Amino acid sequence: MEAFQRIADESTDPVYPGSRAAGTEGYADSVDYVAGLLRNAGYTVTLDPVPVTFFRPSTLSQVTPTAAEHPIAIATGSGYGTFSGPVIPVDVNLSGDRVNSSGCEAGDFAGLDFGGPTDIALVQRGTCSFEIKARNAEAAGAEAVVIFNQGDTIGGGDRLGVVSPTLGAFQAEGPVVGTSFAAGEALARAGSTALIDVQEPEQRTDYNVIAELPGENVDNVVMAGAHLDSVTEGPGINDNGSGSAALLETALLMAKSKTPNTLRFGWWAAEEEGLVGSRDYVAGLSQAERDRIALYMNYDMVGSPNYYLGVYDADESTFPAPVVVPEGSEAIEDVYEAYYTKVGQPYDDSEFSGRSDYQAFIQSGIPSGGLFTGAEVRKTPEQQAVWGGTAGNQFDPCYHAACDDIANYDAGALEVNSDLIAYAMLHFGYSTEAVNGVPGKKVPGPAFTLPAPAGPEGTFAGGGGGLAHDHVHDHDHERESA
Repeated sequence: MEAFQRIADESTDPVYPGSRAAGTEGYADSVDYVAGLLRNAGYTVTLDPVPVTFFRPSTLSQVTPTAAEHPIAIATGSGYGTFSGPVIPVDVNLSGDRVNSSGCEAGDFAGLDFGGPTDIALVQRGTCSFEIKARNAEAAGAEAVVIFNQGDTIGGGDRLGVVSPTLGAFQAEGPVVGTSFAAGEALARAGSTALIDVQEPEQRTDYNVIAELPGENVDNVVMAGAHLDSVTEGPGINDNGSGSAALLETALLMAKSKTPNTLRFGWWAAEEEGLVGSRDYVAGLSQAERDRIALYMNYDMVGSPNYYLGVYDADESTFPAPVVVPEGSEAIEDVYEAYYTKVGQPYDDSEFSGRSDYQAFIQSGIPSGGLFTGAEVRKTPEQQAVWGGTAGNQFDPCYHAACDDIANYDAGALEVNSDLIAYAMLHFGYSTEAVNGVPGKKVPGPAFTLPAPAGPEGTFAGGGGGLAHDHVHDHDHERESA
């Protein structure tokens, strides 16, 4: 953990210093650090190249009548460039129910002067698709388009925050960006001018780090992984230095082990950009290679400062999964829960949503499981009674923020989970029979009998298990404006 903090601190990346984000110097140094320790321990290490799209910071700055920086989301299909000019509202509705058809018809632009060299069209979410709004604005002569959220709460939903437009098959010539309703209100004021800067992304190459310890059975592979990158905002010590460090410690401790099954460890690139590294890895495997993987275990955020101890709910006893959970995954959950019971640690279910690096594995039918200690969801009083911490605060108050640094983890939670990560790797290294039916052996040494799981605490008031349904790891975006 301290090494990952030091790597971020020493990064002089020209775009995102102080981070270990995909495509940066900090990520490259993280790869070198992990790979170097593994090689020194005797592992054969593969640096698996991963193409990543590197985005430079984009901005939406209001210049007049009051200077302000507004939040921004780049539309799919957006053009690029820097434009500074007048902001021209197009049939927007800022009051009442805020129902509108802003930009849905060519006639909405009639009588508006888009004859200048850098005119910015301001349109509101509502009625028609983002694509239609952007097409009409560009056809009217706008050099850039800002789409702000509608500002209502239809069906109990929230249309106040930053909207992420998708433009379908349309490729705009100029920038098309989304922003919040509050930003739209400010930009709609008379005399508004703004600066939009959207830089064209670069294609760069990052690397997954793969290390393998051959066992007696090379056709029965036990695999575990953790993403190695951070977000651009900071060093990413809990997310996901915690999982990366715990997995690295396990690999180093097991370097001289001789297990019946082959052990494989993976540190993934560009998880924060949409699970890029793990998806690329699984996509590059032949069906025969996928069939050799008996199971996959994922460790993403295992030391949250205001933690709970969560286990992916493979048996769907608490959370119906929005994905098909491969047969055998329940046996992985059972081992985690039995271990927590053995060491006297309460645990709970975490939604098996497919929103981290295990997604590509379960989509390929590979049994999977994992641990999680919470992200942006707030801890309930019931959870505080079980795990301590502070009710009303997020499980990780520094989630995806600059303050996710060396002070942002709970050492006790990380120690418990690090021990469990090592135990699970050893347990399945000797036998995956409960997962895929392949006969195994008993772990040598003093007997360590796991009891029946005590059962989850059942303290969650809502879905997600510590991970909000709009958690950015899955990078979902709204596809229609209505």
